[in-house]
Amino acid sequence: MKNISLAVSLLCCLVAPAQANEVEIVQTVFSRQGDSWTVDTTLRHADSGWDHYADAWRVVDAQGKELGTRTLFHPHEDEQPFTRSLSGLQLPVATTIVYVEAHDKVHGWSKQRVQVDLSQASGDRYQVKR
Repeated sequence: MKNISLAVSLLCCLVAPAQANEVEIVQTVFSRQGDSWTVDTTLRHADSGWDHYADAWRVVDAQGKELGTRTLFHPHEDEQPFTRSLSGLQLPVATTIVYVEAHDKVHGWSKQRVQVDLSQASGDRYQVKR
């Protein structure tokens, strides 16, 4: 019962809703590949052309240090939500908690961030879905 409560509590706290017009993190999947990770992150945003679109997402540690960034080079007006990958992510030894954050050209980094606890990974894969 304790494990179920912990899992439910974690899922409720991990994903805060995005503010209006900010980019939303719909899902992130971390897959271990040897000593590195591949991260697949799905975003949703009301891209409206080159002046306002989701243009990046990143992985940071608990102190906010950037560990890896996936730059998005064009709007995805007709592809929502959309998933992009970052491979070869090297995490410092003993790092188990990281966060995924998303950015758009107008609002900057969204207030929504997704906590990922890699110690809870099933095998070499961890998924947070909203």
